[in-house]
Amino acid sequence: MSAVATEKVLVVPTALFHELGYFQGFSADVSRYLPRLLEGREIEYLPRGSMEEDPSYKQLIPYVLFRWTDEDGQVRLFQYQRGGGMGERRLHAKRSVGVGGHISSLDQEKGDAALFPTVEKELRPLFHVYREGMQRELAEEVAIDTPYSETVAGLINDDETPVGQVHLGVVHFCDVERPAVTPRETDILDAGFRPVDEILGRLDEFESWSQIVVRALFS
Repeated sequence: MSAVATEKVLVVPTALFHELGYFQGFSADVSRYLPRLLEGREIEYLPRGSMEEDPSYKQLIPYVLFRWTDEDGQVRLFQYQRGGGMGERRLHAKRSVGVGGHISSLDQEKGDAALFPTVEKELRPLFHVYREGMQRELAEEVAIDTPYSETVAGLINDDETPVGQVHLGVVHFCDVERPAVTPRETDILDAGFRPVDEILGRLDEFESWSQIVVRALFS
């Protein structure tokens, strides 16, 4: 059995997302969704293999955009093409402006041991686990050799694609001082910072989440 099939990932019930307020596309209303989603009462860790085909759950995914403003004031985003070895096979060969991935049950174990060693598991908040997973994904995928500041910009939901039906994205901006972000994984291809206007002109080459967030925040 493959590692993807047996890996357990953080999911929230799709019904909870609908209860908080369904949207298709992008929402900047972070305070409405993220605290409740990470509250922990309805969070589960379930096998990724089955979750990829079960739209009654949403896998919560940090989706990090690296943004650099050059000396002429032109905004540039880090972008790349997904190679065949990257996690979600349905997105292979697509371009992307987002770096990130699933929150694993292993992230929970690391965060719990470090911060909440004596607290009952069901009472532990989930935000530190989410951030543990996000930092792990970034460290695995890219090298960041520049200071940066981070903000949460919104959420992405795309029920118009099979991939989107089982995922919910949390959009983070990392504003870097220098364009010193480089791939660690060999399947992150043709990577680098490109002007937003150039990306807007080639959006049909990008995965749906990238299209949604770039149109929402830059067009």
